[in-house]
Amino acid sequence: MQEQQPSIELSQQDLPAQIPIMPLIDVTLFPKMVLPLVVKHEQGKKLIDDAMATNRIVGFVVSKKGKDEDNPTADDLYEIGCGAIILKMAKAEDGRVQLLVQGVKRFRLNKIVKQEPYLTAEIEQIDEPDEHDKEIEAISNNLLELYQNIIELSPGLPKEMIQLAKTIEEPAVLADMIASTINATPEEKQGILSTIELKKRLKEVTKLVNYQLEILQIGSKIQSQIREDMNQKQKEYYLRQQMKAIQQELGDTDDTNLDIEEYREKIAKTNMPEEAKKEAERELKRLSRMHPSSSEYTVASTYLDWMTAIPWDESSKDNLDIKAARKKLDEDHFGLEKPKKRIIEYLAVRKLKPDSKGPILCFAGPPGTGKTSLGRSIANALGREFVRIALGGVRDEAEIRGHRRTYVGALPGRIIQGIRRAGTNNPVFILDEVDKLGNDFRGDPSSALLEVLDPEQNNSFVDHYLDVPFDLSKVMFITTANVIHTIPPALRDRMEIIELSGYTEDEKIKIANKYLIPRQREAHGLNSKQISFTQGSIKHIIEDYTREAGLRNLEREIASVIRGVATEVAQEEIKTATIQVNTLSKYLGPAKITPESKPKIDSPGVALGLAWTPAGGDVLYVEAAAMEGKKGLTLTGQMGDVMKESVSAALTFIRANKEKLDIPENFFENHEIHIHVPAGAIPKDGPSAGVTMLSAITSLALGKKIIKDLAMTGEITLRGEVLPVGGIKEKVLAAHRMGIKTVILPKDNEKDIDEIPKKVKKEMTFHFVRKMMDVVKIAIEQ
Repeated sequence: MQEQQPSIELSQQDLPAQIPIMPLIDVTLFPKMVLPLVVKHEQGKKLIDDAMATNRIVGFVVSKKGKDEDNPTADDLYEIGCGAIILKMAKAEDGRVQLLVQGVKRFRLNKIVKQEPYLTAEIEQIDEPDEHDKEIEAISNNLLELYQNIIELSPGLPKEMIQLAKTIEEPAVLADMIASTINATPEEKQGILSTIELKKRLKEVTKLVNYQLEILQIGSKIQSQIREDMNQKQKEYYLRQQMKAIQQELGDTDDTNLDIEEYREKIAKTNMPEEAKKEAERELKRLSRMHPSSSEYTVASTYLDWMTAIPWDESSKDNLDIKAARKKLDEDHFGLEKPKKRIIEYLAVRKLKPDSKGPILCFAGPPGTGKTSLGRSIANALGREFVRIALGGVRDEAEIRGHRRTYVGALPGRIIQGIRRAGTNNPVFILDEVDKLGNDFRGDPSSALLEVLDPEQNNSFVDHYLDVPFDLSKVMFITTANVIHTIPPALRDRMEIIELSGYTEDEKIKIANKYLIPRQREAHGLNSKQISFTQGSIKHIIEDYTREAGLRNLEREIASVIRGVATEVAQEEIKTATIQVNTLSKYLGPAKITPESKPKIDSPGVALGLAWTPAGGDVLYVEAAAMEGKKGLTLTGQMGDVMKESVSAALTFIRANKEKLDIPENFFENHEIHIHVPAGAIPKDGPSAGVTMLSAITSLALGKKIIKDLAMTGEITLRGEVLPVGGIKEKVLAAHRMGIKTVILPKDNEKDIDEIPKKVKKEMTFHFVRKMMDVVKIAIEQ
């Protein structure tokens, strides 16, 4: 590299009227300031050579366009520039020219006089104003103090700069020096260069310095916080490592420290929410200060075991193949279309909207209809874990919410325990027998379930033991119940009720062949070749050995037959067995439901009513008898108040309309009426026996029997109206099971017939009535 330095000292003379102009890109030169530059263009190199050959003075003006261009015009340059003298020049081997220049004075660019070989312009020199007053001195001192703060906060500026600034006596030079060294944009620096008035220039520089200082202070504060956090963590790590090394040297490493470290690692790995993490770390600090033999140590360690074992963010992936899920549901359960349809709908919504909340379903129906097993089947279809808790007889609110840690032996409630067993935060959760919850002085569990079963609240469920929120919104809750009227209204309102009614005879036969017999065969070590059932034998078990809406007793009777055959096979008495109608008594004994217990009406005053029970529908006898004597009414058979009122309403209607019914004049005045409902040990109540009471009393008064194989249900009024009742499907299925062919129903219940299986409807005749007189005409033999 060739270097060339001026042989004369820096001149303080005025600028010439015409000087060569060199545009500056992204940098500004101030008077008295030194600036290194690199020149690449041929025009610039020619300018430098000519300047070095003469007075070494060059005019530097910032380009407005911010990019290097050939042949710039006056419009491309700012009006105010700075004349400078070249202090040092060196030519590098690659052709570039390196300069060190020092600003002399400001100038105003009047016009360009030459474009070639480089820009030459006429200029007007601007002398610095000679102003000195108290305000200028105060602004200068303030500016110097602010600049000192910037130097302290800026690692890129040497500390010597503040000493240099203090030696400057001229306010104008101080302003230019500070403006040239602070971190400002080229436009902002050009604004300072263009400000000729000294006070205004000092104020503008003060504004820039204040802004820059504020940014540096914010950055310093952020950096300080980060450094403090890092220092604290490094300090803690260093002290722990030191403590560990000291303990190892002393042979003092015990299981306690290992436990603390193990818990610390588990907390770090477990992705718990921030609030839960803070609580776990707080408990860990307490644990580290306790002696292992203290009772509090066990309490704290048990708490940490629970906190680190709960699946805070571990979810199983849902199987969103709707066809496969439907196939799985159909394989596990026959029928039950309503709940299956609802689960398929839920899967479809999850497929379209993955973040949708789980439904809160309640399967209500008689025992043995598959409510609990359907929940397990749903979990399999969805690909989720299955958890079941039995709520029957639960009376303590802590069973749901857990005990507070102040109690000895405290544990989380059953909900959190179930989540831990599942290992995921989105299992299918069965709350079995929710209608049998109790309450006492220990609290009301059903009230605790209000939060669990509310999609708007259960995303922050707080167990008393954990004392931090847990998100239950991903859990699919399914409750089961035999009856819904015992469930508190507020809890019932949070659930979507899906009713599962009893099975028909045909459905039971199909379920027995497809599910019950194979399951019991496998349970007793037999195969399909060793034992088989004829269709007639299964039907005979259903009709003569069981009377239920569900399937439990049917499965028990099938299991009894298979055990008998297994015994004979084990004793090598037989190798195979085909169970037929005439061989059933060998294994099950005589029929439990004899022909005499089936509905049989052989005298006036006897009618068949249909009733709903938690176990499904049932057929009730209503017997009426008349005794000569004074007028009176006797009711027996554990009737409830509502049923007694139905008897009174029926009797009043009949007496008021005895002429239309052709009842003898003094029949009621000369007879005492006795109404009895058999199975006297079982309480009975409800309004649906009204038409049955009407038919029985009318039949008795007329001395005519009710027609054969007829049952009825419906509420009555004194005006002669027949009102709708509930449980129609269960009642009709009960009538069908008992071989009844004709049923009288209220007209407003006609819509409920759609729920009854087609085969049952085909085998039965239905009469829909609005008036009580129509009931009498249909029911009583003419």
